[in-house]
Amino acid sequence: MYKSVILPLAKEDIREAAKWYNKRQNGLGKRFTAEVREKVHFIRQNPKASNVRYDDVRTAVLNVFPFMVHFTIDEKNKTVIVSAVLHTSRDPELWKNR
Repeated sequence: MYKSVILPLAKEDIREAAKWYNKRQNGLGKRFTAEVREKVHFIRQNPKASNVRYDDVRTAVLNVFPFMVHFTIDEKNKTVIVSAVLHTSRDPELWKNR
């Protein structure tokens, strides 16, 4: 299994989305963060199961929430680097500024 690193901007993406969901329904933000955690765990086990979307950046869509995890694979260190967790309706070019 690969290790994972979630970059600070991706952590901020997760916090902001969880806060937004909690405003809609109490506890929904916790469900969102749990789903992100599950998806990152899946990615760590199967990093190449997700398609390359931009250059060497792969994306994995969450199962319930309309968000994509953007990540790269560092084969040398057997690490998955999560650079963004963005809503699917947002501009996908946003990850490039990270």
